[in-house]
Amino acid sequence: MAIKNNQVVSMQYELKVNGNLIESNLQADPIEFVFGSGDIVPGLETRIANMIEGETKEITVPAVEAYGNYDETLCEIVPISEFEGIDLQIGMILEAEGENGEVFKATVSDVTKEDVTVDYNHPLAGNDLDFKIVINKIV
Repeated sequence: MAIKNNQVVSMQYELKVNGNLIESNLQADPIEFVFGSGDIVPGLETRIANMIEGETKEITVPAVEAYGNYDETLCEIVPISEFEGIDLQIGMILEAEGENGEVFKATVSDVTKEDVTVDYNHPLAGNDLDFKIVINKIV
């Protein structure tokens, strides 16, 4: 029987971007999530809807249905003085608290003597996601 909303799905997966392995639990315990609750990437959730227990499938989720297209306007140049005492490295992920107490992450994309460029896009924004999915159990 195909997956329905509010069912608990036990799933193993492998995620590749541009042929590079990003994450996998194929040799580990499956993840569990409630289908339809938004716990996984939206484009993946819609593409596994017709899968059944024991089924394996390769699925490509376009960037727009995953973490969105890359948005240049989500990059900001900040004076390096704002990062005093931090050993900044390109690729470093910084966490900060917004005005309303929400936590957000930014990736350091450039460091000069005067400025730091931070990127608020999700690290996988702008990338199609290639999954290998194994549905272990549907309850």
